Amino acid sequence: MNETIATRRVKRLTMIQKFSPIVILAVLFGVMTIVNPSFLQRASLMNLLKQCAVYGILAIGETYMIMTGGIDLSVSAVCCFTGCMISFLNAKMGMSPVAALLIGFAIALAVGLINGILTAIVNIPDFIATLGTQTILNGLALLITGGLSITGIAKSITTVGAKSGLGIGFPFAALAFFGVLLVGWFLQEKTTLGRNFLAIGGNKEAARVSGVKIISTKIWACVLSAAFAAIGGLVLVGRLNSANALMGSGYELDAIACVVVGGTSINGGSGRMVGTLIGVLIMAIINTGMDMAGLASYYQDIIQGIVIVLVLALDCVIRKKLSDG
Repeated sequence: MNETIATRRVKRLTMIQKFSPIVILAVLFGVMTIVNPSFLQRASLMNLLKQCAVYGILAIGETYMIMTGGIDLSVSAVCCFTGCMISFLNAKMGMSPVAALLIGFAIALAVGLINGILTAIVNIPDFIATLGTQTILNGLALLITGGLSITGIAKSITTVGAKSGLGIGFPFAALAFFGVLLVGWFLQEKTTLGRNFLAIGGNKEAARVSGVKIISTKIWACVLSAAFAAIGGLVLVGRLNSANALMGSGYELDAIACVVVGGTSINGGSGRMVGTLIGVLIMAIINTGMDMAGLASYYQDIIQGIVIVLVLALDCVIRKKLSDG
């Protein structure tokens, strides 16, 4: 009898943990529709997708890091620095768009590799290592831009973030987001690497015993996080039609918020890309709703922080109850 009650309790808590993001998304969407019917207009929905594309792309890479039980605070800096470097090489140094893109992405991958070495081999905590990387990249972005905006960037570089199409004004930035999401989903659901991310986040020692290569898996998580952040930087340059050393500031918190709101445990070992998509949409609706309400940016920061804390608190409470049986 007691076992039956305990089993039902575990199932109930697991269901809450699994489906609460979907319920929150549905409620928010319904509230926004009732409070502001213009929210359902095509222009509003297209703008919502365009606004969330960059931090949504960053959130996909961040998902891998959090699944492993780590965190990457450098994603916004990689996004910013890559965008600035590509723009600088093209607009200031006269390099072709292809050459500028190749060099920019190569640098981003190198940063991810460095993060992986620092965390997986040197054993510096993720928080400290990526915070250090973030600070360095922010300084380098200021150095190459001189604190000014870089303009005159080739249209072939800015197209992804600036243009819309498909006959309905669908932003290419959103197409980039969904494309990256599809790649992220495939890697996480259909490859051994994706399963290993969850394995080392759930129980590192058990994963090691079962043959998972902890160091290489952790490095891959860092490299993928940086790679997706670089794509976000390209999209952001197009959206702004320029590059500056402050663009994307704070996006690392937006990305982390999307991941945890979508149901990925901050402690690692659980999570899905579909959940991250739901988290991105939840944060996008919240941000859009606050913009429509005319709330000042500092109120938006307060509300966003409250949402993150509440979601993390709920996750901790559910995990504690599950561990207690």
